[in-house]
Amino acid sequence: MPDTPAPALVAPVLKGLRVLELGHFVAAPFCTRLLGDLGADVIKVEPPAGDPARQWGEQVDGRSLWWSIHGRNKRSVALDLKTEAAKTVVLDLVAECDVVVENFRPGQLEKLGLGPAVLRARRPGLIIAHISGYGQTGPYRDRAAFGVIGEAIGGLRHLTNHPPGAYDLPPVRVGVSIGDSIAGLYAAFGVMAALWQRDRVGGDASARSLDVALTESVFSMMEAMLPEYGRLGKIKEPTGGGIATAAPTNAYPTRDGDWILIAANSEPLFRKLAVVMGQPGLADDPRFIGNAARVAHVALLDGMISQWTRGFDTTELATILEDADIPSSKVYTAADITNDPQYRFRGMVREIEDPRLGPILHAGVVPHVPEGPGEIRWTGPDIGQHGEEVLSEVLNYTADRIAALRTHGAMT
Repeated sequence: MPDTPAPALVAPVLKGLRVLELGHFVAAPFCTRLLGDLGADVIKVEPPAGDPARQWGEQVDGRSLWWSIHGRNKRSVALDLKTEAAKTVVLDLVAECDVVVENFRPGQLEKLGLGPAVLRARRPGLIIAHISGYGQTGPYRDRAAFGVIGEAIGGLRHLTNHPPGAYDLPPVRVGVSIGDSIAGLYAAFGVMAALWQRDRVGGDASARSLDVALTESVFSMMEAMLPEYGRLGKIKEPTGGGIATAAPTNAYPTRDGDWILIAANSEPLFRKLAVVMGQPGLADDPRFIGNAARVAHVALLDGMISQWTRGFDTTELATILEDADIPSSKVYTAADITNDPQYRFRGMVREIEDPRLGPILHAGVVPHVPEGPGEIRWTGPDIGQHGEEVLSEVLNYTADRIAALRTHGAMT
């Protein structure tokens, strides 16, 4: 089985799109990484000290393993935006870009002299995606926020827990910066929608602004939480590994200490599960006939399933469930993902050569576009690695002008 998709027959779908990233940490850089993976030319402007995310996660010889993927497919230009010369460079770059993605606090670009009006004076029709904690307007607009705050105010942190009373530890965090990433996804979607409206035949060539809030991005994922409260006064509560509206769906223990997810929450699937458990009569038990009854007796049902799953090692149990065509999976670790043939076949686990780290595993490109697949063209760059290349290629700056920027501390 191939480890990577077949070579692209045509250019990636966003080839020819140029994006300027004035971003740091997670949300804006995640948005631009998605665009870069699909072929966009992403120029990342970062301070001389680099994006703080370069210091996050496990390090090898002082280089972040996460940065290798977080900064991939981007060209880094290191500028000190406190200098007028650096701001001039940014404005010159804006004139050659289709999109700017930024995640400063609201108003910060204006303080730097790089507000939307100034940017669009250089590039009419510019799409600007603003990502912030609470949005560009409202009483909270100036509050500090990170993704975890968006998760808290968006309602997610309350739900990522075991049922009330199970223990008194704080609500647990989803194991990745999910709030930032969701906001980045919405920003990328908004960018493409705005470009379509601007550039389609007969479209409106006007500029578009996107106002993406971390809090609202998370909140928008909360399914029926709001209508249930508004109509019934019901506050949605955490349910641990299960789903409040469907049963059985949970993670169940195995004999060798793993967990396996079983989702048998339809009538045919539950009947299949009852058969493989050796208890076909469960499907006709009044307590378990229909989803509503199973949800009402979920603790009892989960206990019975757990007792059964503990009798098998994970591999054996996975085979039994797969043979019965019941949706199920071991709860994967990084090692499981790395060795999974489905991920490998579709190019979602790739070995990439990082110039500083050597061979390193990267997640593949999503979405798959068979007619013009995205590419991992290079890994996360060094700080300012592409400065001279970008300024000479995109802006036609001379070597003397670039040297002067460095001499005066505007660029590294």
